[in-house]
Amino acid sequence: MDCHYHSKDHSNCIELVPIFSSLTKEEMIEVAAITRSKTFQKNERIYSAGDKGGKLYVIRSGRVRISRLNANGKEQVIRVIGPGEFMGELSLFSPLSLTENAVALEPTTMCIIEGEKLKELMKKYTSITFKVLEELSQRLERAESLIETINLNTVEQRLARVLLDMSAGNKVVHLNMTKGDFASLLGMSQETLSRKMTAFQEEGLIEVKGHRKIIVLDREGLERITLN
Repeated sequence: MDCHYHSKDHSNCIELVPIFSSLTKEEMIEVAAITRSKTFQKNERIYSAGDKGGKLYVIRSGRVRISRLNANGKEQVIRVIGPGEFMGELSLFSPLSLTENAVALEPTTMCIIEGEKLKELMKKYTSITFKVLEELSQRLERAESLIETINLNTVEQRLARVLLDMSAGNKVVHLNMTKGDFASLLGMSQETLSRKMTAFQEEGLIEVKGHRKIIVLDREGLERITLN
């Protein structure tokens, strides 16, 4: 179904997205005219590597796992995104096919914006262009940091560094993904992740609550591990 600006669905979708935050109500109506919404069920594939791109996918509700297959056919999780975030943006600037797989982790409603029409608006409203470039720069920085972490650090250092980054100075980390996806993101098996998490608990560094909550008990201890 089409998204209309005055509808709750569209309002939530457009106003949640940072790249549209500087637009006026009238300008958002123009975005509405090239936008449609679609709901994907849990585990439903949104797109696959090799598919034709040319669309911007904006999450209104739900969560999506972005991944790639390595040379051995093993899935590598790139990121997990939620409401207000977007994907598919690289295909807007390149004629090449999509290189990632996107799967809904739960019932997910997305606003889908036609790329060619969006590019016309980007020419008209340069604020959108700068916001997209800013987001791409941040993603590139995060990707390079993750690659460096995986290539240059031990398993313990990887886990300690990511826990410190995800906690962002707070004591509690809420995982927005499964332990399997978290392990893949860190470039390790789920069994290895479980062993290291248990070891960190026994050392008094963290406390694991349920499947998604991790409490950082000794931040300085985690920081020492990253420096070893």
